[in-house]
Amino acid sequence: MFFNRRNDRELKFARTLIFTVEEINSSPQLLPGVTLGYRIYKSCGANHLMRAGLEAVNGAEQGEQGCGSGRVQALLGHSSSGPSGDINRAIGPLHVPQISHLATCACLSDKKQYPSFFRTVPSDQFQVIALVQLMKNFGWSWVGIVSSTETYSVEGTVEFIKEAKKEGICVEYTESFNKENAVEFDKVVETITQSTSTVVLLFMSLSYTQEFLKRVESRNVTGKQLIGSESWITTASLALESGSILQGAMGFAIPESDIPGLNEFLLSLKPSDAPQSSHIRAFWEDVFHCSFSPSNTSKLCTGSEDLRTVVNDYTDTTETRTVNNVYMAVYAVAHALHNLLQCENGLNPTTGRSCINKTEVMPQQVLEQLRLVNFTTQAGNKVSFDANGDSVAQYDLVNWQIGEDGSANIVNIGRYDGSKPDGQKFRIKDNLKIVWAGNHAEVPRSVCTEPCPPGTRKAINKRKPVCCFDCLICPEGAISNQTDSSNCFLCPPESWPNEIQDMCVLKPTEFLSFEEIMGTLLTLFSCFGVFLSVLMSIIFVVHKHTPIVRANNSELSFLLLFSLTLCFLCSLTFIGRPSEWSCMLRHTAFGITFVLCISCVLGKTIVVLMAFRATLPGSDVMKWFGPLQQRLSVLAFTLIQVLICVLWLTISPPFPFKNMEHYNDRVILECALGSAVGFWAVLGYIGLLALLCFVLAFLARKLPDNFNEAKFITFSMLIFCAVWITFIPAYVSSPGKFTVAVEIFAILASSFALLFCIFGPKCFIILLRPNKNTKKHIMGKTSKDIQY
Repeated sequence: MFFNRRNDRELKFARTLIFTVEEINSSPQLLPGVTLGYRIYKSCGANHLMRAGLEAVNGAEQGEQGCGSGRVQALLGHSSSGPSGDINRAIGPLHVPQISHLATCACLSDKKQYPSFFRTVPSDQFQVIALVQLMKNFGWSWVGIVSSTETYSVEGTVEFIKEAKKEGICVEYTESFNKENAVEFDKVVETITQSTSTVVLLFMSLSYTQEFLKRVESRNVTGKQLIGSESWITTASLALESGSILQGAMGFAIPESDIPGLNEFLLSLKPSDAPQSSHIRAFWEDVFHCSFSPSNTSKLCTGSEDLRTVVNDYTDTTETRTVNNVYMAVYAVAHALHNLLQCENGLNPTTGRSCINKTEVMPQQVLEQLRLVNFTTQAGNKVSFDANGDSVAQYDLVNWQIGEDGSANIVNIGRYDGSKPDGQKFRIKDNLKIVWAGNHAEVPRSVCTEPCPPGTRKAINKRKPVCCFDCLICPEGAISNQTDSSNCFLCPPESWPNEIQDMCVLKPTEFLSFEEIMGTLLTLFSCFGVFLSVLMSIIFVVHKHTPIVRANNSELSFLLLFSLTLCFLCSLTFIGRPSEWSCMLRHTAFGITFVLCISCVLGKTIVVLMAFRATLPGSDVMKWFGPLQQRLSVLAFTLIQVLICVLWLTISPPFPFKNMEHYNDRVILECALGSAVGFWAVLGYIGLLALLCFVLAFLARKLPDNFNEAKFITFSMLIFCAVWITFIPAYVSSPGKFTVAVEIFAILASSFALLFCIFGPKCFIILLRPNKNTKKHIMGKTSKDIQY
């Protein structure tokens, strides 16, 4: 095994090796009849390290202390990635297996460069994946990195950036810390303090981290959530000088494990246990401030001092994470040897080959068996290696909680297990208090841009990192119902986004209803028109024998009043929710009743003309347009419109239609015409009769005033035509329910015009000027009593 000089932690690793070897040698189940030995080499500089490695392989017994003799079957160490790689480059071609307990660089998984390298500590590749999952779990997509010039740090940083990019995590800055360059350190501190990211990843070895935190502590860097690499995250002694900045720090650590008897073995160390070890003697003198050689400056060491009275990395028995890796590495070699030395009936049940003697074991055979080992230690830790020589990736997620006295309580708050399926590898323990940087009550935010809320979409800004995006409001008619949605989605035709555009809601339907003000007013006017029509009919019935009623063709007058009543009533069919029957009824009823109305007016106009022509000597025209002919003409004109309506309803009738094109935010319920030709044919026929009636009434306007009602018909038809001429552009341009309102207004206006202009003057005479309701007044200078 290799260890660094004057390093308490490395001494602890070496003593753990000795403890494990002794435990295996005393076990009757593992390697019975075989005694393991060991040699421990100091590594001081690259040249000495390479020489020590080759000496170990060649069998030169130059180790500072050892047990047993014979060929070296495996090497354990080094604690650092760089030296470990250098050693394996030298011994790899010789097929000598090497197992490191702390070398985590992902580069060491490359079997082309390091063919015989194994490790019981997870590769930084797994640590990087775990760190990325940690940041993803807490929503930290904008982070900074401080690294060093070591292989461990450089390789780990490169791998982190690569994995982070896959998960959409961006690195705001990457700063390299150099112990010797104060100017560069000032730049690093300035970058950290001026950055917008809250999370800072310190991916450095313990020695670099100690120096960095020591310097940063005096720079008043606050509010940064530190994420530590495995190399230093469980070193509680860092809090002695850098407690404030470490508050809330997080990171992944090698899992804790309790090795029975190890703590007692470590604390029972005496110099007499290894009298030839200069390292232990130097350690003892340094710990107890004494000397084994007489000196005037220090007291004399007795060798019986108690290590339980001092506190350092060696005596810290609470830290069992890294020593467990040494323990598992020794057991891995032991299990490989055990599998090689099994023999049943002359054959090895593991290899299927002939049995071999313990003196015949070669390192290459151990190398082959190490690839196959799969066992569980007494502490419950599973040990196996994949094709790259990496062990199962398992980590504890730890959280630094600094007490009021400055002591660090490193709390285990979660777990990462690489052997589990995706989605189950990382979990946070329930009901545990987590401390954050700056003692924040909630998880600190570390994003370049806050997530785009529902109702917006994420737009990449090509001038910035992918995490620094723009949030654009969804266009009209589209929604996004997820945070950070890349696209907005159009709502279905009958739906529309709500106010914040995060969900589609059914569009409100709109139609002219009886409940709204406009519908109510139109209904009232329609009922008022019906009332007046009925009232005038009653007046005419009561006064049907008076000259003015008899003189104005009472039969056509009553039919006209009846048709006007129907005109007023048909306007009500345009109000309310459109249905299949109401759509067909409203247009056909309107067309037929208006033709009936205009036919009656046309008949009255013709009667006026014919009546005065009949007063001429020798004229008998009235026999060609008597009461029968008047009825037949009204019936004929009306039947033509009925025929047009029947054809319209048969070929392509009106139907209820949801108009979603005119307005985006609501649905207009209306009656589609079905056949536009049918609709305009109905209107055109009404217009033709109205024009004919207007022309005839205009020609009769100069007949004697006392008798003539042609001027009233002319005026009523003038209003009628004006209303329906202006109706056409208003109908075409009016939106939604106002189209229906325009049509109802045209019906009511033209109906009131006919009612008031034709029957208003007569009712006025009947009710208010009865003295003019005489045959003499109506006949004027004409002495002949003409019957109509």
